Amino acid sequence: MTRRYWNINLEEMLEARVHLGHRIQKWNPKMAPYLSAKRKGRHITNLVKTARILSETCDLLFDAAREQKQFLIVGTKKNAADLVFRAAINARCHYVTKKWRSGMLTNWPTTKMSLEKFNDLKIKQQTGRLDRLPKRDAAILKRQLSHLQRYLGGIKYMTDLPDIVIIVHQHEQYTALRECITLGIPTICLIDTNCDPNLADISIPANDDSILSLRFILNKLVFAICEGRLASLKNP
Repeated sequence: MTRRYWNINLEEMLEARVHLGHRIQKWNPKMAPYLSAKRKGRHITNLVKTARILSETCDLLFDAAREQKQFLIVGTKKNAADLVFRAAINARCHYVTKKWRSGMLTNWPTTKMSLEKFNDLKIKQQTGRLDRLPKRDAAILKRQLSHLQRYLGGIKYMTDLPDIVIIVHQHEQYTALRECITLGIPTICLIDTNCDPNLADISIPANDDSILSLRFILNKLVFAICEGRLASLKNP
């Protein structure tokens, strides 16, 4: 694995509120090794450990991107969806920012058929063929297209299962995580103090409620992917 310097600054992590966990009553005891203190009724994440794990994760993503692996980023909560969308676009990754459709990965043949239908409807709309249909038929197909765009728009170019899945908010995306575990797809999870760090292949302890914290973590991961893609172009 390539070792690189990712400029993960502890002061910047503090400013981004990466260290702030949930209230003590909501903690998961399995998170104990990643915590450093209790403050004003909240657990505090050990930023030194978070920085180390984040750096190692960036190394992994850099190498995977250099090998032209495909990534899927999942985050559907309101405070994360826009950040996930921007991160995925910047790093040319697939993404899911709306409700996870059960079986999206474990029932991949069905998902692939839905993607084919989605792309077919898009072509018909772009070429004006939908507008030449009777109004009722056109309205039905346009509703179907809108629905498919909402839930599959972020994976419209995904031709096969992803090589690595990055998940924001473990609790919210438990179904997605379980599907990855079932299929043996490597997972990277952002985990807060109420999460189980043993579920994902790599768990990054961090505040998953703060937009600043999420942006800080995602920016580092995206930068590593972009650098890896750039290295792939320079050394094909």
